[in-house]
Amino acid sequence: MKTLSALALGLLLCASGPALAQTVPDPAAPAPQASDGLEVTVSDDSEWQDLGIAITTFATDADVPTQTTAGSTGQLGQAIAQVVAGDLKNNGLFKPSGPAGLPRPTFPEVQAPNFPLWSTGGTDMLVQGYVHANGDGTLTVGCYLYDVALKQQLTKGGWKVGPADWRRAGHKCADLVYARLSGESPFFDSKIAYIAETGPKDHRMKRLAIMDSDGANHRYLTSGQAMALTPRYSPDYSKILYLSYLNGQPSVYAYDLASNSQKLIFRTTNPTMAPRWSPDGKWVLFSMSQGGRTDIYRVSSAGGGTPQRLTNGPGINIGGSYSPDGSKIVFESDRSGSQQIYVMNADGSNQQRISFFGGRSATPEWSPRGDLIAFTHIAGNLRVAVMSPSGQNMRYLTNSWQDEAPTWSPNGRIVQFFRTEKGSGVASIWQVDLTGRNERKLPTPVGASDPAWGPIRP
Repeated sequence: MKTLSALALGLLLCASGPALAQTVPDPAAPAPQASDGLEVTVSDDSEWQDLGIAITTFATDADVPTQTTAGSTGQLGQAIAQVVAGDLKNNGLFKPSGPAGLPRPTFPEVQAPNFPLWSTGGTDMLVQGYVHANGDGTLTVGCYLYDVALKQQLTKGGWKVGPADWRRAGHKCADLVYARLSGESPFFDSKIAYIAETGPKDHRMKRLAIMDSDGANHRYLTSGQAMALTPRYSPDYSKILYLSYLNGQPSVYAYDLASNSQKLIFRTTNPTMAPRWSPDGKWVLFSMSQGGRTDIYRVSSAGGGTPQRLTNGPGINIGGSYSPDGSKIVFESDRSGSQQIYVMNADGSNQQRISFFGGRSATPEWSPRGDLIAFTHIAGNLRVAVMSPSGQNMRYLTNSWQDEAPTWSPNGRIVQFFRTEKGSGVASIWQVDLTGRNERKLPTPVGASDPAWGPIRP
C-alpha cells in the first residue's frame, strides 16, 4: 500500500486526420462530397431509459474491396456496426443487441425500415446504416436511429472518412445515438493517453502511449529510453503534456501529435511532478520540490518562461487540476498532517481544505462539467471517489485493493483510473460510470497506468 511519501515519489519518479462530417445522403443517390459541420438533430428531451436497441450490420450498395483493415464494404458494414454496439453496451446505459444474429437490411431499407419485423421482436430503437466506397479511396458512412413503436426517424448523421479512420465513423454513429437518447454530450470519438509499463516491478520501462476510447488503434509515442509519466491532452487535442526523466533530469514536454515531435516546456534539476494544462491552453501547472518543500507552480505553455509559485504553505503540495472555467485549482497537500484536498483561486489565493471525511485523499481532478471532483481516497485500500467542489456528498465509485489517479470522460459521466494487482504489481486501466455499478477493463497490450482521457475529437 502506498503511503504519503510513496505516492509523492511515484509522482516524482498518431493521430489520423479528422473525419469530415456531412449531411446524410439518400442511399439511392450518388455519395456527395464532404462539408464542414455535423448535421445532427437532437431532441430537447434530456431523459434516457434503459432501452433495447437493435444494431444491424450496415448495408452497402456494392460489396467492393476497400483499403481498410476490415476488408470489403460488406465486411466493413459488420465491423462498423460492432464498434457502435460495443460503445453503447460498455457505457452502462443501454442494452444493445446485434449485429450478429440480426437480419441485415438491404440498401433501400436503411431509410425505409421494416418496422413490423422489428416491433414483433420487442425492439425499442433501431440503428441502421450504410457504407459506400468512393472513387478516391475514401468511404461515406451513414447512420440512422429509428423509434420502432413510433415508426419514426429520430436522427441521422453521415461522415466521409479515410480508410484508416473507419472506426471513427462507428464512434461518431454511437455518439449520435447516445446524445439523442440520453440528452448528454457524446464521448466515444475520443482518445486516451496513458503510460505503458513493461519489465520487472523494480525496473519498469514506462512509455507514453495513446489509444482510442475503446482500446483500439494503440500506438507508442516514446521509445522508453527515458521514463514518461502523467500525460494530459491539450484542450485543442493537438498535443500531449507529460513528464520525462532524461538522464535523471525532470523535463516537461508537449508532444505534438501532428508532427510527432516534442517541445520542451520546462526543465530543472529539482524533483518535478504532474504537469497539467489550463483550460485555455496558455498555462502549464506542475509541482516542484526545492529547499525542502514542494509547491505548485505555473509556467507559460509557450516554454522558456520563469515559473510562478502558487502555493506557499508548509509540507508537500502536489498535483493541481483546473476547474472547467479556469478560475480555481484543486490540489492535494499534507499541510494538515496528512494528505488532503484543497481548492484555491487560479492565482494561488484563498486556499481552503475541502476533504474532511477521514483517511487521506489524493490525485484530485475536476469534472469537465464542473459539478464533481474525482479523487483517490486512502483508508486501508485505495479507492476512487467523487465529491462536490465544496467537499460535500462524497461517495465511492470503486471498491478494490488499489485504484487511483482518476480522469474524466469528455462528458463527465465516466471516470477512468488505473488498478494495481496485489502481489504482481501489474497495473491496468479501468472505467466506471457515476453509478459505480458499471466497471470495465480496457484492453492494452502491456501494463498500463496514469490514464488521461482527451476531449471529444474535432
